[in-house]
Amino acid sequence: MGILDGLMGNVSEVDTTAVEKELELVITEHEQVEKAYKLIRDLIVFTNTRLILIDKQGVTGKKVEYHSIPYKSITHFSVETAGSFDLDAELKIWISSTTNPVSKQFKKDKSIYDVQKALATYIAK
Repeated sequence: MGILDGLMGNVSEVDTTAVEKELELVITEHEQVEKAYKLIRDLIVFTNTRLILIDKQGVTGKKVEYHSIPYKSITHFSVETAGSFDLDAELKIWISSTTNPVSKQFKKDKSIYDVQKALATYIAK
């Protein structure tokens, strides 16, 4: 997986060292990036303490939203795979004390399973 996968809307795992450097103003002193996935311009980052969803907005991507979710606040999640005529797969994450889930769209490939497996691993800790 690489740049072409990212442009096609597929998720690709990225180097955690580069992501940690990019997030040096966001993560805490004792926090470490353990896994990171790129979805076009957005990132799904798993640290040792929380999940960070990074949404780069606008044409230039200079405006960035960092959605920080402590693992203990995730009540459950679901994966909806793409069907024969449906081109997108979807990951939904429910956070305690909210009614609407956080949702991320994936293209029709197997990468949603990698993200789902990482999420299940970190929630179980």
